[in-house]
Amino acid sequence: MSQEHPPLPIGDAYGQHVPVLLEATLDLLKPIRGEKYLDLTAGYGGHASRFLEKTENYTGAVLVDRDEFAIATLDRFHQKGTRLLHTDFASAAEALVNEAQQFDIVLVDLGVSSPQLDRAERGFSFTRNGPLDMRMDVRLDMTAEKLVNSASRDELVRIITQYGEEPLGVARRIADAITKQRPFQTTDELAALIEKQHRGKRMKIHPATRTFQALRIAVNDELGQIERLLPLLPQLLRSGGRVGIISFHSLEDRLVKQYFAEQKQSGYEAELEILTKKPIDGATYDVHNPRSRSSKLRVAVKK
Repeated sequence: MSQEHPPLPIGDAYGQHVPVLLEATLDLLKPIRGEKYLDLTAGYGGHASRFLEKTENYTGAVLVDRDEFAIATLDRFHQKGTRLLHTDFASAAEALVNEAQQFDIVLVDLGVSSPQLDRAERGFSFTRNGPLDMRMDVRLDMTAEKLVNSASRDELVRIITQYGEEPLGVARRIADAITKQRPFQTTDELAALIEKQHRGKRMKIHPATRTFQALRIAVNDELGQIERLLPLLPQLLRSGGRVGIISFHSLEDRLVKQYFAEQKQSGYEAELEILTKKPIDGATYDVHNPRSRSSKLRVAVKK
């Protein structure tokens, strides 16, 4: 390793951050010295630290995140010449394609970072009381509070069933209760109301899990972001370039799986070759990291 680029720490200003499926991404994406690395969801730099240790190409790398706190932490890479983009990953991908930029490695980690979840004031967690925010980018106008307090009953049912995969009957009870008892301002208030609508049923997960997930997806347009990104991947990759996508729930993984399947079915016209016949499962391959339990990694290479 070059003396000029010593290893950077895996961590952040808010405590140790353990990246999901780190060893699996390194094994499958195989970074080598001199390659260009694009991290479209760089977060607090856990994956980037290790990948850039391998490539030693800090000036050729681009790190993207829409969270201002993450961008501030990523400044340690910027000081070594790495380009930082403070925007969402779909917009970043579109901009880089317009610039005709191409990379040897593209990584997309679709999860909410641990520091976001752990900071009560961000409003993502039903276990830490805070404002109903849930914005990954605080520059967004929409918040979970605005959505919960203004959406129609039918729109709430759609969001909770479609993005939270909550049974229709439960979603209707939750939406009815929200519209009758709003306005809501804090995560505790909303979580308590949702819990009551499950009528004391014993669950493996917290009763508010699915609805909070649904609201977060809606506020941040998470699935729309993925749909915009996927068709751009071949244009972002050099020949022989690899892309890894880590998803955390079935809706995300379904979109990635469908896109990869379309590539596979395209025959000679396919631009990507799929390297993971089955996704790498975090519950099996990253057992010591609790954040990895629901994660899935899919990898492809540009022909």
